[in-house]
Amino acid sequence: MRVMVIGSGGREHALAWKIAQSPRLTKLYIAPGNAGTEAVGENVSLDITDHSAVIESCRRLSIDFVVVGPDAQVVAGLGDDLRAAGFTCFCPSKAAGQLEGSKSFTKALCDEMGIPTAAYGHFDNEADALAYLRQQGAPIVVKADGLAAGKGVTVAMTLEDAEAAIRDCFAGTFGASGAEVVIEEFMEGEEVSLFVLCDGRNTLLLASAQDHKRAFDGDTGPNTGGMGAYSPAPVLTEALTRQAMETIVNPTVEGLIRRGTPYQGVFYAGLMLTAQGPKLVEYNARFGDPECQVMMMRLRSDVLDLLHATATGNLAGKFAVWREEAALTVILATKGYPGDYAKGSEIKGAEGLDTGDVQVFHAGTKREGERLLAAGGRVLNVTALGATVAEAQKRAYECVDQIAWPQGFCRRDIGWRAVERGE
Repeated sequence: MRVMVIGSGGREHALAWKIAQSPRLTKLYIAPGNAGTEAVGENVSLDITDHSAVIESCRRLSIDFVVVGPDAQVVAGLGDDLRAAGFTCFCPSKAAGQLEGSKSFTKALCDEMGIPTAAYGHFDNEADALAYLRQQGAPIVVKADGLAAGKGVTVAMTLEDAEAAIRDCFAGTFGASGAEVVIEEFMEGEEVSLFVLCDGRNTLLLASAQDHKRAFDGDTGPNTGGMGAYSPAPVLTEALTRQAMETIVNPTVEGLIRRGTPYQGVFYAGLMLTAQGPKLVEYNARFGDPECQVMMMRLRSDVLDLLHATATGNLAGKFAVWREEAALTVILATKGYPGDYAKGSEIKGAEGLDTGDVQVFHAGTKREGERLLAAGGRVLNVTALGATVAEAQKRAYECVDQIAWPQGFCRRDIGWRAVERGE
């Protein structure tokens, strides 16, 4: 099978790395890829926002199967355009992808199907949003309705912070994504991610993970696209997983079928484990980044086979086999991220660190001759396996400490919840 992975981040490197191990693969392309993906496949210089260019490249390269990684391409309908051109594609439809592209769409679906989630209000103007906020009080959560690269969410502990977040959205901080705002009740509990494949009707439970959104140690600083993650998340027990499937994921599958927009792809359900049970925080319509990295490290099964079965409606009877070990990833990011940051700094010591228990996935990297350069905000994902989360954490940071990159930074406490609990 000739496969093209769309994207250039750590998620796409992890997917490409795992796909490259499949006996069903004959040739792997990554578009546009990064300095790490060129070790497992062939990078294709391509503007992935240009759907016509993507389709033409797939024709030229005789691609059999396309795996779309990034959220923006899911929401923009790249999967629909590829399928219309005759290609088999792992990517939800644009209509189903609204689960991630529009928080108000998902909230309305929750109302329709009785899915437990936070109480909310949806607003298209600042005045009404501020009035609702003052009625509800703080703490409260303010979300840009559309995609904001993981940065459009403010958990506001004071009215002043919430008001500032609302004004930021309507002032254009998040572009068109903030033209509408969802304001949610603050839910008490621990947040966890659950990943499930769906071929339109059949589902396959994958794994759980927990990520760290805040930029700095102690869960402080601004929200980012994710500074690290670990899998599995022991706090999501088998009983809670069954409850989440029965009350959240399965009704979502049924609701989308009823609407005539069946979901084919991966559900990334962000859950809050409250005293009343799991509640939906939000859906993402693709693999998480950095959650994908830890899941691919743990997955024993042929991921290409599972993704292709999902895309072709043949998931029934499939199963996934996992390593018993925990996996943990630490994100090395350019200083300044998630705000302004400089590109082009040299990274030394990142090569040759990969072993059976450690894998360095690249994200924002490029090569200039023999030099490895930073070309983005999140740059490297140092990922390790261990018998426990604590052991995986130790291995990951030992590897991090061998990388010389003064212009970069990372959190030093990834996995702290699980480590404190001895998991």
